[in-house]
Amino acid sequence: MAQTFTGKVALVTGAARGIGAGVARGYVQRGGRVALVGLEPELLAALADELGEAAAWWEADVRDGAAVAAAVDAAAAHFGRIDHVLANAGIASYGTVRQIDDAAFERVVDINVNGVFRTLKYATPHLVKTKGYALVVASQASFTPLAGLASYNASKAGAESLAMAYKQEVAFLGVDVGVCHPSWIDTDIVRNAEKDLPTFRDIRSKLPWPANGTTSVEECVELILTGLAKRKSRVYVPKNVIVSNWTKSIVNSPVAWPVLKRIASRAVPGMEREVEALGRFHHAHVVETKAAE
Repeated sequence: MAQTFTGKVALVTGAARGIGAGVARGYVQRGGRVALVGLEPELLAALADELGEAAAWWEADVRDGAAVAAAVDAAAAHFGRIDHVLANAGIASYGTVRQIDDAAFERVVDINVNGVFRTLKYATPHLVKTKGYALVVASQASFTPLAGLASYNASKAGAESLAMAYKQEVAFLGVDVGVCHPSWIDTDIVRNAEKDLPTFRDIRSKLPWPANGTTSVEECVELILTGLAKRKSRVYVPKNVIVSNWTKSIVNSPVAWPVLKRIASRAVPGMEREVEALGRFHHAHVVETKAAE
């Protein structure tokens, strides 16, 4: 039987689409209420209308501490409490370290690491009151660095480390913390990257199990909802991503390096050419959202 969230309130960042929107729907279907936080007001408003009185939305950029604080406090005031936080807002970029421009790299880190920090910081007082739970969305990329995705890999490894340190800091306050590690999920980020960069699509298809599969948003949402209900310390999406955690020391060891070097040496030049021809370092949705800011 599905876990219920009756009487509970979740705050979800990156709630306008994809995983965030799916979790919001599932949380309400199980009896909870949701505070939707994100950057796309039209999508947030439409989702809130769909979910009815159980949902409300606030436009906030996780790169802006004052905006995050205002949204979190307003959500707590509106609903009277915050029991769960899903720090889900995140983006990816294209380009190798020598190729990507400073602003594109910094944007990924600011959203994926600093945005998580700001979300946790300003949600903490409210989670303390409810002895609540925060789930940080990191990635399988926390364990498996991949050429051409350095900013994403670095940020998701950083998000994991941030969450684990925060977990220690708030344990005595009665707050529990978990880390979610999705693999490739069928979202805009993955679909657009494969469309934009054929070399990336080819590399991904040749990665060893379990890093070569794609998981539906629906399965991802179900696993996250279970993680929220059970206050899990780790949520792997799909569950076999746990293998990547167990084997990361081998993948990043001298033993595996000859194989990784051979794959990267063949793929990186083509990927750099594709990014150069594309003329941008983020997928189209991120570029459109940035233009609207």
